[in-house]
Amino acid sequence: MNAGKLREVEVKLHTPDLAAVRRALTAADAKLVRERVFERNLRYDSADGMLIASGEVLRLRQDEAVKLTHKSDASVESGIVSRLEAEVIVSDFDTMHRLLRRLGFHVALIYEKYRTTYELHDAEIVLDELPFGNFTEIEGDARTIERVVAALGLGGCQRMAGSYVDIFLAVKARLGLAARDCTFEAFAGVRGRDFGFVITQRAQR
Repeated sequence: MNAGKLREVEVKLHTPDLAAVRRALTAADAKLVRERVFERNLRYDSADGMLIASGEVLRLRQDEAVKLTHKSDASVESGIVSRLEAEVIVSDFDTMHRLLRRLGFHVALIYEKYRTTYELHDAEIVLDELPFGNFTEIEGDARTIERVVAALGLGGCQRMAGSYVDIFLAVKARLGLAARDCTFEAFAGVRGRDFGFVITQRAQR
């Protein structure tokens, strides 16, 4: 999200074949903004559990920087999600975590992913690799998002209205996983044949 911009508008697409998406990006002369990087995300909740229950996101992320993000007031139209988002860069992950704990928040879930970032037609396109599958997110205004979807030949892909945490919880329930967190270690040795089915079912809701 750009500095000063307080509303995020994006679409999340289920794209198992990221190599094909990369080829489409190259063919469209998209700009590679950031090489593949590992992310560790901590999702927080209030003591009464109402933060997550009300659809709000309070997240601390570690990749090449440390970012604290709050999201709320989400709406969905044609698979495109719009919501308020405020994000700041902080200097120290551990100190920020301790501060949030002192304010009464606790870590509800940890999730990991690898992300590669591109730009095309004034939109940000990210290729995300999670323990349960691969996705492409396109952020911009709604018209630009649809233009990029068409340019990359992604019109037939499933649009995901839920968050990665929502998808993880659905996959976890389907496979009967005991792990609390969505980490690559937790999914080591887990066969992924049911991932696509669960993801498709969520997209069709």
